[in-house]
Amino acid sequence: FAMAATRNVMRAVRVFEFGGPEVLKLQSDVLIPSPKENQVLIKVHACGVNPVETYIRSGRYARKPALPYTPGSDVAGVVESVGEHVTAFKKGDRVFTIDTISGGYADYAVAAANRVFPLSEKLDFRQGAAVGIPYFTAYRALFQKGRAKAGEIVLVHGASGGVGIATCQIARACGLKVLGTAGTAEGMNTVLRNGAHQVFNHREANYVDKIKEYMGTEGVNIIIEMLSNVNLATDLQLLAPAGRVMVVGCRGPVEINPRDTMSKESSIIGVSLFLATEEERQECAAAVLDGVEAGWLKPIVGSEYPLEKVVQAHEDIIHSSGARGKMVLLP
Repeated sequence: FAMAATRNVMRAVRVFEFGGPEVLKLQSDVLIPSPKENQVLIKVHACGVNPVETYIRSGRYARKPALPYTPGSDVAGVVESVGEHVTAFKKGDRVFTIDTISGGYADYAVAAANRVFPLSEKLDFRQGAAVGIPYFTAYRALFQKGRAKAGEIVLVHGASGGVGIATCQIARACGLKVLGTAGTAEGMNTVLRNGAHQVFNHREANYVDKIKEYMGTEGVNIIIEMLSNVNLATDLQLLAPAGRVMVVGCRGPVEINPRDTMSKESSIIGVSLFLATEEERQECAAAVLDGVEAGWLKPIVGSEYPLEKVVQAHEDIIHSSGARGKMVLLP
């Protein structure tokens, strides 16, 4: 009887109060959720960690989940069971998600069927956990919001992280000229190997001058910006006429001179995958799945942590120097 009673529980990270990384509590007696209609239960093999999850956890973010909750959106794993009306998936299918209902930092997660996608045999589960939010966000920033066109020049600021690498791969495959920045030699190499034509070290004091020198009189058409609170004012000076800065990441306020937007009729555009319509999400999915099949979409996995080290993962994603690839948790 004791055995039967324990079978329907799992390990999951729970947050009971907003705060620092220490509020992440790994519990081993959480009930395995059951999928309702149009939902899928997934046995989690890997879950991506995104910077936004640390902002939400701190309580200083626009969206606050009801407490307690389990973080995590980017799950890769195998379908365990499906709810009513789910025809696209069956038990045993390899899948990845861009969102979960119950939270991905766990042994099992429930997701809405329209947020679940087939995971190609070309990718392992760790790579699968690096697809969802980074690649969908990169595609949205470049094309749905940034209106990028082949032949334009894109600068990816912070190109060695999950979203950065995704942006470089997608932009290169779609015919853009790709410039990237990173903060370590290893990061710079990663960026060059994943689609960038040229890379700059953003830890060098004069790196902006080097970008300007490289560009000559030409400006950059699109900047994909992961750290706008540091770079936004400078970004505006690098743009070509009608150029646009896509704000993908930000960790605080910044002072800019709006006149810099007037002189080039440039735009500052915020990007939030959370606001994508169902139609836009399906467009992202089609582009991403095509990229996997074509072979150019290859997620780079960075640091890996067991579920027990989730506190460390949340500290490292914000404080470690120089991202390289996507951070994943392995249940």
